Amino acid sequence: MYRRAYSALVATSLAIGLWAIITAQVLDKRLIDPEGSFLGPSWLRLPILCLGALALDLVPRALWGSGGRPRQAIEIARERLRSHWTRERVLLVMLGIVGFYVIYVCYRNLKSFLPLVSDRMYDRELHLLDRALFFGNEPGPVLHDLLGTTVVAHFLSAFYLLFIPMVAILVTVWLVWARNISHGWWFVTAQGFAWTLGTLSYYALPTLGPGLEYYWLYDELAHTGTTDLMNALVNARQNFRFGDGQAQTVAGFASLHTGISLLWALMVQFTVQNRLLRVLFWVNFGLTVVATLYFGWHYIADDIAGITIAFVSFYAAGLATGQKFDHGGLASHPTTTTSKVPVSRD
Repeated sequence: MYRRAYSALVATSLAIGLWAIITAQVLDKRLIDPEGSFLGPSWLRLPILCLGALALDLVPRALWGSGGRPRQAIEIARERLRSHWTRERVLLVMLGIVGFYVIYVCYRNLKSFLPLVSDRMYDRELHLLDRALFFGNEPGPVLHDLLGTTVVAHFLSAFYLLFIPMVAILVTVWLVWARNISHGWWFVTAQGFAWTLGTLSYYALPTLGPGLEYYWLYDELAHTGTTDLMNALVNARQNFRFGDGQAQTVAGFASLHTGISLLWALMVQFTVQNRLLRVLFWVNFGLTVVATLYFGWHYIADDIAGITIAFVSFYAAGLATGQKFDHGGLASHPTTTTSKVPVSRD
């Protein structure tokens, strides 16, 4: 029944996995598990988040519904396990975790290998395009003059750095709590497509990004967590290139911060009926685009490419998992809809 829903995720995982293995063999490098800064490495982080989500799903519901009576709380938890944690849900959670883990680990490794594959960089070309689009001005300094370089810098930095933990958190949310099973498949498959297409874009057009290549344009910004992160990325890249480091994470084109943030907004828009959440995720996308240019993480072309990746991934994953797009919104494929749960129509 669910073969159509998960076949695209499995195929994507196998494809990027094979690409990473072959590249590692050619370069005589080994594949590594990317270091995690939030609840440990990714192989541990996602299972912990899912177990935590299971507890968050069961414990408050049981305690609230039972009024603190242990026996009744156990009965409520059992009923929730029976009605929500079905075989289809368990398949979604387990296969979704494994598929996303494989794709993300391969993405990190392939991104790290990039300096060993190509020395050609296209920063000059994209920088000239930025200046042309801003009528001879630099996008970053224009935003600095407009928004200031202190308070806004600290705000955008704190906001921008939330992206990494949110990647794992939102995958977990859709796998565990999507009322419509097909929406969980849609979300994780779209994520797989986006991270894979982003990896392809890194190899198609390698860049460092304006904040690294034209760093003096951003000297007036206040020292923030973003400053420390950029310095760490530069050091890691240099160490990796000269054989003293395990991995590096510098690649500018396309902006996956922009692409993934837009993908979240699209998924919320099409699968969640809460208007406040919709607004928040669209604001998140807008601020992400501003932050990429403000700090020099990306060129304008990077953001445009990230937006393109988001739309392609969103639509392709929708088709792959049985979503039907029409003038009224979407209707999920009937074989991937949980029983007794109405399909949301927006």
